[in-house]
Amino acid sequence: MLRQRIDGDAGYLAELRHDIHRCPELMYEEVQTSGRVQTELAKAGVEFKAGLAKGTGVLGYLPATKPGGKTVALRADMDALPIHEETGLPYASETPGKMHACGHDGHTAILVGVARALAQEPERPNDVLFVFQPAEEGGAGGRAMCEDGVLDGKVLGGKADVIYGLHGWPEEPVGEVRWKVGPMMAATNQFIIQIHGKGGHAAAPHTTVDPVVTAAQIVTALQSIGSRNVDPLDAIVVSVTSVHGGTAFNVIPELVELRGTMRTLLPETRVLGKERIFAISEGIGAAMGCRVEIEWREGYPVTANEAGATDDVRRVASAVVGEGKVAELSAPVMGGEDFSFYGERIPAAFYFVGLRPEGVDEMPSVHTPRFDFNDAVIPDCVEIMSRLALERM
Repeated sequence: MLRQRIDGDAGYLAELRHDIHRCPELMYEEVQTSGRVQTELAKAGVEFKAGLAKGTGVLGYLPATKPGGKTVALRADMDALPIHEETGLPYASETPGKMHACGHDGHTAILVGVARALAQEPERPNDVLFVFQPAEEGGAGGRAMCEDGVLDGKVLGGKADVIYGLHGWPEEPVGEVRWKVGPMMAATNQFIIQIHGKGGHAAAPHTTVDPVVTAAQIVTALQSIGSRNVDPLDAIVVSVTSVHGGTAFNVIPELVELRGTMRTLLPETRVLGKERIFAISEGIGAAMGCRVEIEWREGYPVTANEAGATDDVRRVASAVVGEGKVAELSAPVMGGEDFSFYGERIPAAFYFVGLRPEGVDEMPSVHTPRFDFNDAVIPDCVEIMSRLALERM
């Protein structure tokens, strides 16, 4: 009966995703999306609390039909990205410069589908929390939801015992599921390095202190962190992604600014990486006669999966899509995810669901103008999440 209800809802949920896709909203601006979620929960008869996480977060609550069970939380993110869509789809973004380029429209539609399916389930052994969060894309909406107490029984329902979340993944075949115990996605940090020199005429560099040359040496030297400071069996990525300085061909500038990111899997590597970025930048700056200022921004923690919760995902997904389509991820992904904030507090499992259609060698990746979620995976995703909520012991 559960699967029959889900299959009967497939068209409705695809249309819901398309509606959300047409109206993308950036982090903490998800007013329409949040409103649509609230409307859908109300139609399904699911109690909810809105206005969370700076205004657009929503927590739904569906009590068990009998006492003595667990409280299971399920999470979806709702925000879009500042990218101009180039898919040409009939339901493409109607807002220039904004689009759902990471599949959060799909995640939101799936969790609405789970709420609709479970609300009609005659026997629910567990309480279920539906966590619709804003601002995954750099705004730490997961942390904001946690700070508002969604997992602690301070908003609706009781204290959550476990939480599950998913992400559509274009690198994997459609409908296949990938899991991993322990670190699955990297911790992220951002840095801004300002290199202050002494400007002057390009024809007389000896009268200046050149921040451009200093910046070039810093960019190159930072790559030695991964090759010379970190164990080769560990992982670190240091990328300088923005270099700004100068306004004219014949003027050596006063200032060059570097921006970049560091990604790691282990806490000790995160500490070491930060120390080396500071030491290298300040050391080269001093050697070249420049003053260096560094702004360090703490990003997301490592997304680490608890063994028991991850085994739930493996078991349930195997039952839904078949064991041959469920496999351990070969290596962690160095992208970041703010699902990590939930996993710091309670047992958690995050998993990938493949989106790449059959016969397609490569589909557009997330965070690109031609990416679109694959509606074909929605029914299986709804069933997996629904059964995780029903079968958690």
